[in-house]
Order: sequence, then structure tokens, then C-alpha cells
Amino acid sequence: MADPHNLAVLAERGQARRGDHDALLFEGQTFRAAGLAERARRAAGGLAELGVGPGDRVVVLMANCPEVMITYNAIWRAGAVVTPVVFLVTPIELHHILVDSGAVIVVTTGELLDTVLSAAKDAPALGHVVVAGVQPSPEKHPAAPIIAFADLEAAEQRGVVERGGHQLAALMYTGGTTGRAKGVALSHDNLWSCGKSAWDTANVPGLTRTIVPLPLSHAYGMIVTVAGMHSAEPGFTIIQRWFNAGEWMALSERWRPERSVLVPAMVQMLLAEALEDADLSSLRYVGCGAAPLSVDVLREFERRIPSLEVLEGYGCTETAAVISSNPPGRRRVGSVGLPIAGCSVRVLGEGDAPLPQGEDGEICVRSPFVMTGYWNADRETAEVLRGGWLHTGDIGHLDSDGYLYVVDRKKDLILRGGFNVFPRDVEDVLLAHPDVSMAGVVGRPDPRLGEEVVAFVSLRAGATVDASQLIAYARTQLAATKCPREIVLVESIPLTSVGKLDRKALRRLIAAER
Repeated sequence: MADPHNLAVLAERGQARRGDHDALLFEGQTFRAAGLAERARRAAGGLAELGVGPGDRVVVLMANCPEVMITYNAIWRAGAVVTPVVFLVTPIELHHILVDSGAVIVVTTGELLDTVLSAAKDAPALGHVVVAGVQPSPEKHPAAPIIAFADLEAAEQRGVVERGGHQLAALMYTGGTTGRAKGVALSHDNLWSCGKSAWDTANVPGLTRTIVPLPLSHAYGMIVTVAGMHSAEPGFTIIQRWFNAGEWMALSERWRPERSVLVPAMVQMLLAEALEDADLSSLRYVGCGAAPLSVDVLREFERRIPSLEVLEGYGCTETAAVISSNPPGRRRVGSVGLPIAGCSVRVLGEGDAPLPQGEDGEICVRSPFVMTGYWNADRETAEVLRGGWLHTGDIGHLDSDGYLYVVDRKKDLILRGGFNVFPRDVEDVLLAHPDVSMAGVVGRPDPRLGEEVVAFVSLRAGATVDASQLIAYARTQLAATKCPREIVLVESIPLTSVGKLDRKALRRLIAAER
């Protein structure tokens, strides 16, 4: 009997439960649920013909398109392991993932093919590259084992290869902010249970239309996909190839979604648009995660789209993307919500001692969503899962009602003259200034104080404020120990491939000046 936690079984049963319907809109074309399911069954057959078997890793490096979800389903049907990679990866980073994972196939889209082929050199396990959206050119790449996605789908339909819930479903590589990216091993149980709890928390019966600009190859985008597989109602999803604020507004006005999922950088980009000129009144809820969201930014976004309630959540790749979320109608602004069903949260201090309610410490998690471990990294796995709790490396606290507040990353803490400075505290103050569009704060080595606080700021169009005025403003809002002594005005703040503030890049800018 098939394991119900097998994600291919979940997809099959969900499609049967919801029936055929208009399920997806992409670049003006509507796709039916039954057609997508049939394409996944054929693609699974195509993967099997290429020799993909149970447990094999298949890298998925694609811009958002219907083929992403078809590919995920096909890989799980074949008993293989989805290894998703965000499309802004460099060839060097991708080469590390290919070699470390032992991937046997890469599925990609035409605009990313050159990156794949550059990275594929000396990847010993790699057998084929499947490309969607374009017809491969053997003249351009005569030695490359390239197959068109359409040819993959030309195979006979295949049933679901039996895999247990405890077996590997996804290998997701972290951003590598502290070194080489590590593979996070997630089982079918991990993703099934996280998706179910996330769906149960966020679902509002009758709201079935969603616009998704997130990269589906990121942990946040993948769990949104898995959560939707638990739905009882037929849903309609609009996906963007990649986020464009003007297009997001136009699609929302035309197709009337009730929900969206964003990251804070996307919210900031939308605030730079003329939101009032579009009819966005259908939007009821926006889920926001992957990075901290300033309360002032949240309030401004809701002021300009009055129908909207922003529901901030929190998670990490090691927990299949979700730990906590603000339930619709019961949110607490400034918090990242309540731990979702099945998830226990503790706040621990030095020596992993539990801390009193309201006191900041490391956020630690125990749940069925917690990864089975890091790929090829037993020592790092033992350290982060010590005592049976995942140590997230994030600093925060719980209030008396159990709502979680994330203060900052433990590794981003600035130690200035013996005082702790959390970058987010400084960034939130700067973001409240009407001329500031985005801000990022890091520590600069200082021979006297250990570290000094440096803020990088990008301004809104037409702003006239200068760095000295912003420092003066910060002094009226922050304790002297937290106030930045240096503000660097930049055209844009560097972001990671999933829209998080890239502090690593900011630290490189400081190092280049020394």
C-alpha cells in the first residue's frame, strides 16, 4: 500500500479530490489541473527512461513556469529527490551543488542553460541536461547531453514508485552565508507535515485565488506548492516568471486574487509603485517571510492597500521553511506569529539553558518538519541538532500568549564596546524615515570598540537627505550605543537570490575600503 505521506501520492489524491479545473495562469495561458497531472506522469516516465531511479538527485534550476511544478511531481513519482536551486546561482556555486549532491540530471530553462553547461564540467555523476522552453541547439553545444523537456514528456505515463515517508524527498542547499552551501536533507514526512500545518494555519475557506511571485525553487516557494496540495477546494494560482512589481499589480487587478506570498524586498519594491492607481481591493491576505519585515513598512503597505492584512511568518530551510505564522484575523503586528501545529519552540541561552518568557535568546525548534540532517556533514548535523532541538541561530523571544518575535541573526550581532547591537533595530529606525527606501546594517572592525555600526542606505526617488542628516535622525531614535557612526548612501542595497538583505556583500564592501 502506498505511503500517504509520499508527496507523489499526495499530489495524485489531491488532484482526484479537487477534480479537473483551471488551476494555473502563466504569461497569459491557462492550464488545467488534469493536463498538468498527465504531463507529470509522462515526465516521470521520461526520467525513468533516462535511468533516474529511487533516491537519485535531480537538480531543478528553472525560472518560474508550469514545468517547475510538473518536474517536482515527476521526480517524486519516479522515487527520486528534488534538488532545487534558485535561478541567480553562479556557475561556481552550481558546480559545488552538482558535485556535492551527486546529481544525475539537471532540469533547466533556456535562459539558464549556459550557466548549467558551464557548471556541469567535471560533475562526474551528471548524465543529462533537460531544458524547457526552447529547442536545444546541438550546433551551439555539440558535446552537451541536452534533451528537450517536450521529449521527456513524450514517454509513456508511469505510476508512483513506492517510497516511504521517512525517505528523502528534497535536498535543498542553504545560501552558504558562512561558507560553502550545505545540503539540507528533507524527507517526504518533513515536507508533507509542514505543508499540512502551514495550510491549516493560513487557509481561509472560499479564498482560492493566489498570485505567487516567489521563486518556486526556494524553500519558501516549494512549501507554498506543497501546502496547496493539501487543499480541499479547487484553486487558481497566478505565477510570475520572476517578480516584477508593475506586472504583479497588473495581474492582481486583472485576475482578482485574494492572496499573495511575498518577501520584504518585494513589499519595498511595490511601495515604490503607484499602488493607489490600481484596483487591488480583491487582496485580503499577504503572507510575508524569508526575512524580517519592518512594522513601519507593513503599516504603510496596508495603508495603501486598505483591504489587505499582512501575515508575517518565520522559518528556515532546516524546518522545511515554516516554524511560525500569524493566523488570519489573529495576527500580532511585530511578531512572526504562533508556532504552527506540531512545532514546539524554546528560547535558550548560554549552555542551552531555557530562558524566562520575554527574554531574548536562541530560537530552538522541535517538530516533524526538522530536517533529517545536513548532506555529507555529520559533525555539523550533530551540532545544530544537539539535545534533540534544532538550533536556528536566530535570536528572539516568546510573549505570554506564545507569539514569537525574531530580533536578529545570532551571527549578525554587532558587539560594540561590550554592548550588543542588533542590526534590525537600526534598520527599522532608518526605514521609518520618509526618504529611505532600503537599509542594511553591519559591523566594521574597530581597534578600540571591537566593532563599529555602519549603515548602507538607498533613498527614494527625489529624496534630498544626506548621510549626516540621517545620522542626526538616528540619534533621536536610538541609544548612543546603537546609533550608526557611518552611513553610506548607495544606489541599491544588495539582496540575495531570494530577496533577503545580503550582509555578506555589505561586509565585502567594507573590506574593500580598508
